[in-house]
Amino acid sequence: MGPLVPDLIGNELNYVVALIIGIAFGFILEQAGFSTSKKLVGLFYGYDFTVLRVFFTAGVTAMIGVVALDHFGLLDVSLILINPTFLWSAIVGGIIMGLGFIIGGFCPGTSICGAAIGKIDAMIFIIGSFLGVLVFAEGYPLFENLYKAANWGNVRIFDTLGMSQSLFAFLLIITAAGAFWLVTYIEQKINGRPNPELQPARLYIGITAVAVIIAFSAFLMPDRKEHLLKRISDKQFVSAYSIKMMTADELAFRLIDEDRTIQIFDFRSQKEFDSLSLPSSIKYEPVNLFDKNIVKLMSVRRMKNIFIAEDEFSARKAAVLASELGYSEIYVLSGGMSQFKKDILGFKIPEGNPNRRMNDTDVFRVKAARLLPVLIKEYKSKQAPVEKKSSKRRLAGC
Repeated sequence: MGPLVPDLIGNELNYVVALIIGIAFGFILEQAGFSTSKKLVGLFYGYDFTVLRVFFTAGVTAMIGVVALDHFGLLDVSLILINPTFLWSAIVGGIIMGLGFIIGGFCPGTSICGAAIGKIDAMIFIIGSFLGVLVFAEGYPLFENLYKAANWGNVRIFDTLGMSQSLFAFLLIITAAGAFWLVTYIEQKINGRPNPELQPARLYIGITAVAVIIAFSAFLMPDRKEHLLKRISDKQFVSAYSIKMMTADELAFRLIDEDRTIQIFDFRSQKEFDSLSLPSSIKYEPVNLFDKNIVKLMSVRRMKNIFIAEDEFSARKAAVLASELGYSEIYVLSGGMSQFKKDILGFKIPEGNPNRRMNDTDVFRVKAARLLPVLIKEYKSKQAPVEKKSSKRRLAGC
């Protein structure tokens, strides 16, 4: 169902899970009284705020769940669909929706719930909904300019407000708790008696205290991507981080030996990669390490993941990020590609006594400087461009 990491639910099983969740959702709506129009319109007349409580609770629960799953690396938030915001159509549509809610006593979801248990007014509401959809679809050319006006794109509220995700989550939970107390007071004034479902008061106070604790927990679960990218921007942290290293000689030997237990992640610029790319290498950006599909690639057993960049520190930053994301068997090319080109590809016999005997390292480097350019050229001519698979957002809606 969700873009979980790792994949816990396959595409085929998604439909089964969706059916189960749909049944559970309908059951909860019915038990909350949403199949009765009186319960729903009570929100607008002030005598029953069950709708506000249920939807606020659902929203806060989903928000904390998403924040927690993202923080612990179990959910790929980048794949969650954010509906684009078209300001004027949202305002006009909200007015129409609100009027329909008040007059008909249902929203699209609750009308289905009411119709399922035999509510005639809910069935009539559904018929009206279909007629509205038909009018909009047939008259779309007339509404198109309004529909697409003021396109704000895929915005998030906390980005628009210029605050952190954690602070927004905290404020929303506190707002929800405050709203619960306010509407309880309004209900009591209009009905002339306390709501029996919210008694005793000690229980309500206890629930509020739990909500406040949860609100503060949002600060303990910052946006994972933002948090990790900030950490690897700290040079001292990256330099002190324990990472396995691989020398230029070892990498050259493995390439010549056509070692199939290595895969190279190249974090250089596209121009540098195009001019010289090693066999078994794939061009990546550090941000690609957050992608869902890289999990399978980085988790192959007995496979050494070698990170290279033009300089060692840039590769080390990517390696630290990968380690923090939970990946293992990560190696950084010592000295970076600049050192590899100097020591291997462009190796020259040290000047000095021409009669002196070369050591084993010099002998190997002479051989590598002769063989590797040929292997690189052959590999590039044989290999089709490697396409990095990327997960896509899927359309969804309420």
